[in-house]
Amino acid sequence: MSALVGLTGEEARRRLARYGSNALPKPRPETSWSRLLRQLRSPLIYLLLVALALDLGVWVAHGRAGVPVESVAIAAVLALNAVLGMWQEWKAEGALDRLKALAAPRAWVWRDGTLVRVPSPEIVPGDMVRLESGDRVPADGVARSVENASVDESMLTGESVPVSKAAGEELYSGTLVARGIVRLEVVRTGPASAMGRLAALVAEVRGERTPLERRLEVFGRRVAQIVLGLAVVLGVAGVWAEGWERIGEVSLLVVALAVAVVPEGLPAVLALTLSRGVERMARRRAVVRRLAAVEALGSVTVIATDKTGTLTENRLEVHQLDSTDPARALEAMVLASDADAATGAGDPLELALLRHAAAAGCDAAALRGTHPRRSTRTFDSASRFMRVTVGGERPTSFLKGAPEVLLERSRLDASERDRWRAKADVHAGAGYRVLALASGEGERESDLDWLGLVLLWDPPRPEVPDAIRRAREAGIRVVMITGDHPATALAVARAAGLEAERALTGRELEALSPPALRAAAGRTTVFARVNPEQKLRIVEALIAEDEVVAVTGDGVNDAPALKRAHVGVAMGLRGSDVSREAADLVLLDDNFATIVAAIEEGRNVYENIQKFLRFLFSTNLAEVLVVILGVTAAFFLDLREPDGRLLLPLTAAQLLWINLVTDGAPAIALGLDNNPGVMRQRPRNPAEPLLDSRSLRFVGVGAVITTAAGGALLWLLPALLGASVQATRTAVFLLLASAQLLYAYPARRSDVAPAPNHALHGAVAVGLALQGVLLILAPLRETFALAVPSVGALAIVAACALGAWGLAEVVGRSIWAPRRVSAPS
Repeated sequence: MSALVGLTGEEARRRLARYGSNALPKPRPETSWSRLLRQLRSPLIYLLLVALALDLGVWVAHGRAGVPVESVAIAAVLALNAVLGMWQEWKAEGALDRLKALAAPRAWVWRDGTLVRVPSPEIVPGDMVRLESGDRVPADGVARSVENASVDESMLTGESVPVSKAAGEELYSGTLVARGIVRLEVVRTGPASAMGRLAALVAEVRGERTPLERRLEVFGRRVAQIVLGLAVVLGVAGVWAEGWERIGEVSLLVVALAVAVVPEGLPAVLALTLSRGVERMARRRAVVRRLAAVEALGSVTVIATDKTGTLTENRLEVHQLDSTDPARALEAMVLASDADAATGAGDPLELALLRHAAAAGCDAAALRGTHPRRSTRTFDSASRFMRVTVGGERPTSFLKGAPEVLLERSRLDASERDRWRAKADVHAGAGYRVLALASGEGERESDLDWLGLVLLWDPPRPEVPDAIRRAREAGIRVVMITGDHPATALAVARAAGLEAERALTGRELEALSPPALRAAAGRTTVFARVNPEQKLRIVEALIAEDEVVAVTGDGVNDAPALKRAHVGVAMGLRGSDVSREAADLVLLDDNFATIVAAIEEGRNVYENIQKFLRFLFSTNLAEVLVVILGVTAAFFLDLREPDGRLLLPLTAAQLLWINLVTDGAPAIALGLDNNPGVMRQRPRNPAEPLLDSRSLRFVGVGAVITTAAGGALLWLLPALLGASVQATRTAVFLLLASAQLLYAYPARRSDVAPAPNHALHGAVAVGLALQGVLLILAPLRETFALAVPSVGALAIVAACALGAWGLAEVVGRSIWAPRRVSAPS
């Protein structure tokens, strides 16, 4: 095979059949059924499924008479929750598919002696590929010929500075040709390539469950235990009191209790709240791939970020020109360069020099016009400098290159050389890339006039210091993990606002035992010279220390850690396909500040989840206590329905109306709350339950208040007004519905005072209006077994509801002080 001829078309087809497509292995597509079933994997969903099965069983046992209202409503809630989850996943996948279009899908390859452009998946081992500045390397290969080439390997190694390449050296898939021309002979494609091997490593990494997922599982198990315990107790007591012949009626009692305990609307409200967080993040150019990751962001205690392209701009800039003749040095920057600032073509280093010259007032186009080139010596790894000779009758040479090389070629005396060499070492130790400039008369490369040093670096993004400050105020620790030199990493860290005395290197990490590594991860801010496996170890060490970890990154090398973290945050513009697929969150604008904004949104979502949980469970517990109180009183007083069944204070249908219709809209409105000041609080303890001790106190006291009001109605209405059983039950139903609507206001209280929520006012007003509609429309009234209450009964109901609300407000104020937040760390 000749380097000019390459493969024949026929041979390329045979090798494609043998080696397979030059693409990463795609995961097996998930079927709609498996996706749907995955949405149902939740303890709370399991409870709803049990309640649905139980209610359907009772309906069938009673001859399938009428419409099973409870079953239809529970099934609708389950369907809504599943559809919301699937819809969000499809939206995220669609956005990621659009991101994949950013990658160049074709490459120039010699086939049958002709240079043709073929799709990258059709490249095979043995192909000869032509690459030039700006091209993405499509597969692993060996450079057979090189013309002044350097390759940006930051996506693979984390190194921000392009690496010069010579003939015979390897190039790796996913890297970017920053300068020059390369003829590459492909040796590995697809899964065998560097990118493919890292993709395989990602597949082996176990993903970390989010705090919300863990809390929901624990929470769901506890609710299930409560439901089963109460069901068993009431079932046994019912059979003992009523006998086996009334097992159907006892089952209805158990269904009523299950409906009262299980928060039917919680999965839908939770999904809607998280989806709203997703939409708000999307407006900030962030794609959320997993709903639970929204809440997990709010619990983050550590952000482990890479450097290149995340904290920095991923482009070289001149930090300082240290020169004895600045005007002459600017001329050298412009003339000893092949880059074109107008088009942006050329080596990133040379483009940085041109930008600095332009900022200093040097007109590159005019200077080059008056100083035409006579000859050039291109930079190579052997000579380590570039020379350009310009001018007419009196030509002048300008050179740029490694300081140690040009110092030896300068006319400086030994002491001056030592002084400049020491300065170059100091600058390099501070993390800068140091370039030397020199000039001389004629076409010379020795006995040069020394022009000084240029200090270059990849500067932090302008918004990064403020974002890191906000993270620190929120109690979040930011650590940098990079493959770059320790000095470079420390310089960028300090410029970005990170406090770091020294960097811990990958080599030092290897010598640490697991306990020592966990201790080091807890106190180290900057990790340098770290490879992908070591980055993964750092993340696992942080997780082992009970930190909630968000990992940011854009390269293939970041993907394993992205998948292992609680929240993986990938860059959309610079990011690789592998990193995007492994991440939970993809930033379309690659803006580090968006991460902090996303954390703020996550905290806001968690605050709202706490609010509607307090609201739902204070109302649900009140329903349970009212049912138990009423059943107990009916048993001892021998109160029965006309058909002989034990009298229930509320029917299952009435309880379901309260849980779904009355509670649902306010709970959704609470999910819309905006909570200024959440970023001045400490991160939540990941071991903290969904309902903390203060929330449980509110739930318990609020439920007792409402139960006491309901018990008072059960006694007062028959005793004072001579109300019938149906009228009394109607009054209790109206009390629970109206009091629970009003409970949304004290349930909003937390450490951070929320902004006004007009949606909540509307939800409460609509809920109260629906109670009136239910009483006015005869078909609905008959479906829910209600009676038209008297004016006196309505007055007593209103007084009890307002009294319960007022007491709940007092309880809320005593538990939470407004705007009590932690001091900045």
